[in-house]
Amino acid sequence: MKKTSRRGKLRVHFKSNRAAADTWPNTPEGEAAFSLTRERYEAAAKRHVRTAKRLAPSFGWNTGDFATTMADVEVLVTWDLPTRDLAKHAPKLSWIHIIGAGVEHLMPMDWLPRGVTLVNNKGVHAQKAGEYGLMSLLMLNAAMPALYTGQREKRFDQIYATPIGGKTVLVVGVGSIGGAVARQAKRAGLRVLGVNRHGKPTAGVDRMYKTRDIDKALPQADFVFVATPLTTETRNLLDRRRLDLLQPTAGIVNVGREPVIDYAALAAKLRNGSLAGAILDVFDPEPLPESSPLWDTPNLIVTPHVSSDDGDSYIPLTLDLFFENMERYLAGKPLRNRVNAKLGY
Repeated sequence: MKKTSRRGKLRVHFKSNRAAADTWPNTPEGEAAFSLTRERYEAAAKRHVRTAKRLAPSFGWNTGDFATTMADVEVLVTWDLPTRDLAKHAPKLSWIHIIGAGVEHLMPMDWLPRGVTLVNNKGVHAQKAGEYGLMSLLMLNAAMPALYTGQREKRFDQIYATPIGGKTVLVVGVGSIGGAVARQAKRAGLRVLGVNRHGKPTAGVDRMYKTRDIDKALPQADFVFVATPLTTETRNLLDRRRLDLLQPTAGIVNVGREPVIDYAALAAKLRNGSLAGAILDVFDPEPLPESSPLWDTPNLIVTPHVSSDDGDSYIPLTLDLFFENMERYLAGKPLRNRVNAKLGY
């Protein structure tokens, strides 16, 4: 990170993406949930008084005046930003806080000026995502996707499920979200397998596998919970061949990114009965188009990207993370959640 003097207050710019709400005309609450407003900043500043006194915040809604706004900004907090000529427009910039966990929309990171650090929102989602994860596993175990299909088709098909304890869930991507789901699953009595790049032992996971060894784990799973970020390594990770490794009684959940799973192959397996059920929370594009065949795929429940975002506390938790990192920055300590440009997360 760049080193700057501390004679004056440190300029921080909070950039909300109001223009992005134009693509979500049916979800105005989405804009409200993720807006970085002055009011929310001031509420957070009361929780971090000493650090807030050292900052000079500014707030913006669009990119029209981005270049002039950024001339003396040292820290930027945003979801997205104009990356072209960033070093020229923001010569004092030292770090950028992205208010989401996934940063694939900013890849490749060859635009990032030398000496500027990018951090993400990892950890903010954990509690909500863990609860959604447990809910989705219980729903799969109770055959709720199939029961919901029966309701749509006005069929009174009785499916009698057994308790979930003792069954096996495979968590693909044991990061902050996947780890929270793993902990909830253990509390419910499940055997937990995990997959990530390094395959190192992780608390709450009975056995870890490296991503390259996922084929060994898939046949063991009663449920697969996908929480991995989208990278070159995870794109199409669960392709048709790997989906065929699952037991026909298995269920799958995706809260990561759509391109991690071959949705066309998944839908085909749900239609022909070679997979029991699925709950999908992420799509490309979003909102999911009305013409998508996923809407009418049997034994599938669609949730509109709501698995890990808390409408009340998401921005307050984000700002608490920002202030924690600001305290580290002012003390010359490494920032939390630094994004690795090569790994993509």
